[in-house]
Amino acid sequence: MAARSLEKLTSIDAQLRLLAPRKVSDDDKLVEYDALLLDRFLDILQDLHGEEIRETVQECYELSAEYEGKQDAQKLEELANVLTSLDPGDSIVITKSFSHMLNLANLAEEVQIAYRRRIKLKKGDFADEASATTESDIEETLKRLVGQLNKSPEEVFDALKNQTVDLVLTAHPTQSVRRSLLQKHARIRNCLTQLNAKDITPDDKQELDEALQREIQAAFRTDEIRRTPPTPQDEMRAGMSYFHETIWKGVPKFLRRVDTALKNIGINERVPYNAPLIQFSSWMGGDRDGNPRVTPEVTRDVCLLARMMAANLYFSQIEDLMFELSMWRCSDELRERANMLHSSAKRDAKHYIEFWKQVPPNEPYRVILGDVRDKLYDTRERSRQWLANGSSEIPEDRTFTNVEQFLEPLELCYRSLCSCGDRSIADGSLLDFLRQVSTFGLSLVRLDIRQESDRHTDVIDAITKHLGIGSYREWSEERRQEWLLSELSGKRPLFGPDLPKTEEIADVLETFHVIAELPSDNFGAYIISMATSPSDVLAVELLQRECHVKKPLRVVPLFEKLADLEAAPAALARLFSIDWYRNRIHGKQEVMIGYSDSGKDAGRFSAAWQLYKAQEELIKVAKQFGVKLTMFHGRGGTVGRGGGPTHLAILSQPPDTIHGSLRVTVQGEVIEQSFGEEHLCFRTLQRFTAATLEHGMHPPVSPKPEWRALMDEMAVIATKEYRSIVFQEPRFVEYFRLATPELEYGRMNIGSRPSKRKPSGGIESLRAIPWIFAWTQTRFHLPVWLGFGAAFKYIIQKDKKNLPMLREMYKQWPFFRVTIDLVEMVFAKGDPGIAALYDKLLVSEELQPFGERLRANFEETKGFLLQIAGHKDLLEGDPYLKQRLRLRDAYITTLNVCQAYTLKRIRDPDYHVKLRPHLSKEYMESSSKPAAELVKLNPTSEYAPGLEDTLILTMKGIAAGMQNTG
Repeated sequence: MAARSLEKLTSIDAQLRLLAPRKVSDDDKLVEYDALLLDRFLDILQDLHGEEIRETVQECYELSAEYEGKQDAQKLEELANVLTSLDPGDSIVITKSFSHMLNLANLAEEVQIAYRRRIKLKKGDFADEASATTESDIEETLKRLVGQLNKSPEEVFDALKNQTVDLVLTAHPTQSVRRSLLQKHARIRNCLTQLNAKDITPDDKQELDEALQREIQAAFRTDEIRRTPPTPQDEMRAGMSYFHETIWKGVPKFLRRVDTALKNIGINERVPYNAPLIQFSSWMGGDRDGNPRVTPEVTRDVCLLARMMAANLYFSQIEDLMFELSMWRCSDELRERANMLHSSAKRDAKHYIEFWKQVPPNEPYRVILGDVRDKLYDTRERSRQWLANGSSEIPEDRTFTNVEQFLEPLELCYRSLCSCGDRSIADGSLLDFLRQVSTFGLSLVRLDIRQESDRHTDVIDAITKHLGIGSYREWSEERRQEWLLSELSGKRPLFGPDLPKTEEIADVLETFHVIAELPSDNFGAYIISMATSPSDVLAVELLQRECHVKKPLRVVPLFEKLADLEAAPAALARLFSIDWYRNRIHGKQEVMIGYSDSGKDAGRFSAAWQLYKAQEELIKVAKQFGVKLTMFHGRGGTVGRGGGPTHLAILSQPPDTIHGSLRVTVQGEVIEQSFGEEHLCFRTLQRFTAATLEHGMHPPVSPKPEWRALMDEMAVIATKEYRSIVFQEPRFVEYFRLATPELEYGRMNIGSRPSKRKPSGGIESLRAIPWIFAWTQTRFHLPVWLGFGAAFKYIIQKDKKNLPMLREMYKQWPFFRVTIDLVEMVFAKGDPGIAALYDKLLVSEELQPFGERLRANFEETKGFLLQIAGHKDLLEGDPYLKQRLRLRDAYITTLNVCQAYTLKRIRDPDYHVKLRPHLSKEYMESSSKPAAELVKLNPTSEYAPGLEDTLILTMKGIAAGMQNTG
């Protein structure tokens, strides 16, 4: 026995080496990193739960790996026999182990990517074909624009100074990993990176090894499951944590790199500190569309909390700045101010750690900054008191109320230093601080408000009924516009406190009152979802005026369903032809386009093409009316919801549509992938800035007329095919609910908003996120590819000249290439054999052929895709990604099998399994507590013991493995 188990213990390493794809290049350490983390983890597992559990994990891994190698369904059955015979406690331990191993594989991958990037930067080699398409290094972009594309350095500097990228953080319920775990993951990543550093001493290595062990164990011992749903305030706090962890320091650091890149093309100026290169906005606590938990009170709390955090971040840096600026030479202007402040200065301030005594006048900069510090202290305290008690005894005039007041003394110091020959000192921490103030202001982020157009119609309807002039809801669009415009031009107030209100109406009006009461720099845009006509926009303008909003928010219509996208250009033209409105907007308008609902509505292919055309048309309309249009892209993290690599996504937008101003949502789990660490934050800011600059200065090609005709023809077929299955197939919803864990998704407690818009109803009422989530779990990804196959088949059979044309489009047209590449990547993550297992276990007999038909469609579509891309195998153009996916597959398969059988046990009361004796050591030693301990974490489950937790753990694990939830 001893010999057998020893051999077994070494085998997982051997297995990994056999199964793992070969090294892709010399600097490829992925398999090493992965094996190292796994070894550590399996040792910990054995210490905690005994040898048998470890052996079971290895057995599952090997069976999965064999299945992945040969696609032999027999192996899935053997795997199922192992998994279904576990008792509830063991089953949770095993599932948790695989979920954990997948997280570790992701961490190994991140460290490997960072390692390759460092090596590349040292060599100065960016000619690597794989990174050329997905990476945009700011330095490289500037050099390319000047060197290859013959732009003058001044033109580039000019374009850069005037461009804006606004990143909008949204709390979409797709971040399925708890924050407690994210922090532990970051520490594991750091240990792994340091272990592989060149100059590490044996003692360092030993200590790092211990730390790695400790962090892996701490993560494994943390409950992965959120036991309660987060509130909007929780979501906002989680979102804000990225600011003090990475973004706050990341922005000035990134802008310094931009300065360096400019120097290298011969521009000896820095980016002005008030150039709005990067801006941040947020939807957390402002997005009330379909989320009844976001109340006016939540919006007020979130704004005050962000103000308090901003003041606190500035306050924590101001003393460092006072230390740095110890000079005595200064301009007359500054000396006068310092003397004035010094003579009126108050007594000693004992609550400060540094500079608590009055600063002497021979340190004039410190006198000025000391006053800034007092104001920041009061600004923070005032926000805190408002937040806690709804009032504050600190008078407003002792605080900063707008950014200009805050910038003024800092600018004074900057000017003074430059005039005394100390520019290099001024360009140190002071410049960084100025840049932070310009980027984050006093409010940290600007909050967007989002509400459904119908809710505004309800309010206006209540008003017109109350005024006795009829029901606004029943009026024609012409009549609505006429009435709204006459009210907007008039002066009379429309309603008083006696307006009869339902709860919903009061909620909408109260939100406007909160906007009116808080400082205007807290807010960004007011977004209207499901907007279709000009009256939707005018109604919000009128409500803002009625509720006394001093600086009205810009109103942004959001178009997402396919039909709305088609009608959007005409709606915008009607809006711009209203004189009152044109005068109100001063030549600027923002329009939001939604990626995920359009994809759910018509399938990925048609949605992508419609979004492309809609943008072109909208820009045309704006040009006719002389309006500068900003497109706001609401893209999700997954491909089904418009996600994908940033650089490619931006460069594949139609020419002229970005024009130096881009607004994009960064959703849920993508926030962690973009800002979870300093180097990620840097890379994100760099990608957005470089790609936006390149798109503006070197726009992608416009599609040829014959390409357009082909796309139009294919989109019709693709939409028809997609809808014929998803909407017209009478039993599709039933099949979807049986074949996927959609009904169980709500138990994950990912987000604060319900997963459906309306409790009853079919696919239409389902949110885009659970719809994608469910298909990602079964590795079938139906919403992404459905429709592509039918369209390609039709076009290629119709005329054999079309295949070469499609190949030419793939080679020459970035939009088409990105669309195909992303779907190819999803196929590489897919596995119809796994989907077949779910069908076999969970779908009723008479629906089985339906699933078979879809799987045949999957294979056929894959074939056409490879033909067009000119690839023999999936992902042959991206060996690194291919290797990373191969490495994760074996873990995911175990979780899929476990999930499918757990669903079977939950849904089918007649399905019984024979349990083997309990394995996990921890419980066997102390017979006083049986296997129930892990099972006890969830005492309220309506299912048999342990099943619900096992299921949720498989969902989280698969989501980690796919690297996307919704």
